[in-house]
Amino acid sequence: MRWSLTDAPKGTLKALRAYVEDESYAKFAGLEGLRFKTWRAVKGQWFEGSYVFVSTEAREAFQRSFEVVAADSAVSQLIGSPPVTIEPSEVIGVVRGPAGFRSSGRFEHAPHDD
Repeated sequence: MRWSLTDAPKGTLKALRAYVEDESYAKFAGLEGLRFKTWRAVKGQWFEGSYVFVSTEAREAFQRSFEVVAADSAVSQLIGSPPVTIEPSEVIGVVRGPAGFRSSGRFEHAPHDD
């Protein structure tokens, strides 16, 4: 699912980073049926959550439940608008590189970001 950041208030990306680190990470770490979630953003353009579930049924159940509350979700509140898209996709493959996999609610970003 993806939200537009084009009209988001100044400081939104910083607020989204804090939200992911302080709240969202723990929430999704315990979500039954979720294999992993990735939060991604391009400053001033978009913010998204990408999910991979154990089954199509688990993904569909989550999507149905989220669509009901999407406009009022914490991310929508921070951004000031609902998601522009909520769509399923197919995972073709996943590889763990030689550097390993790191599960974290925070990754470093450039100091000039926000």
